[in-house]
Amino acid sequence: MTLTIAVFTKNRANPAYEGARIGADRVAAAHRARTVHYVPEKPDDVEEQRDLVARAIEARPDAAVFVPVHETAVNDAVIALNAAGIPLFNLIVPTTAGERVTFVGSDDRALASALAAYLSRALGGSGRVIVIEGNPASPTSPQRLAGIREGLARSGTVTIVASLRGDYLRNVAAREMTQLLASGLEFDAVMAANDSMALGVLDAMAQKQLVRPVVGINAIPEAVAAIGDGRLLATASFDAMKMACIATEAAVRHLRGEPVLARITLPVQIVDRSNWMEWNKPYESRALPAWDEVMQYR
Repeated sequence: MTLTIAVFTKNRANPAYEGARIGADRVAAAHRARTVHYVPEKPDDVEEQRDLVARAIEARPDAAVFVPVHETAVNDAVIALNAAGIPLFNLIVPTTAGERVTFVGSDDRALASALAAYLSRALGGSGRVIVIEGNPASPTSPQRLAGIREGLARSGTVTIVASLRGDYLRNVAAREMTQLLASGLEFDAVMAANDSMALGVLDAMAQKQLVRPVVGINAIPEAVAAIGDGRLLATASFDAMKMACIATEAAVRHLRGEPVLARITLPVQIVDRSNWMEWNKPYESRALPAWDEVMQYR
């Protein structure tokens, strides 16, 4: 019998979630399972994800690979999956109600702190930085902001001169950065809490023919390519594709009666000019994680 995995992601606007869907598809295919994707048409919409969960329960999948659109607002949907006897494999945003078999994620604070420290070193330990924050409804946002402040503070003289809300979306970050540039604010670098916003910042600066160091988080293919052509200084690997690969394989292995870890945390990795070629591949061509290696992540 072919196993069916229901895959829930937050939106179609963030390329990282496209990577997650591709990763889930590739791992499922490798195990002769199949995926069914449930994605809100309105990005991060709570009511739509609730409805999608109800639809999935009616279809009776063997397991759910699940990114909640909000940390607490879809708790009832998680409990409904539990009540239906559908094992839950959670990634990226941790669920806060019900039961899950596995959570796969990254340490957002450590990731952002390491990248901010990298930026500080690139600036020679001093400078004026603009921070582009994510969506405050996402639990990753406060953790990344805390990490950014922590990492920049290590230099002692790097200062944050402005902090903008970019909602993790390229067009929002581009709009907000365009407005800030019009004010004439002086700055030396930009740190965005994800790659989509970093690319939006680059879009805005290109309109002004302005060049400054910019860093992001996620290591999406377009950001890696931007490192290669010199527009983006660096990114940190919050690898949604890898997380989805691991969550999907955990689901398959659990359904086959194999043990899986309750929590899997990916290590911090910085991508810059020294190693960007290793990452310069579309999601369809990136290496799938080796399960033996995954079992060492804690």
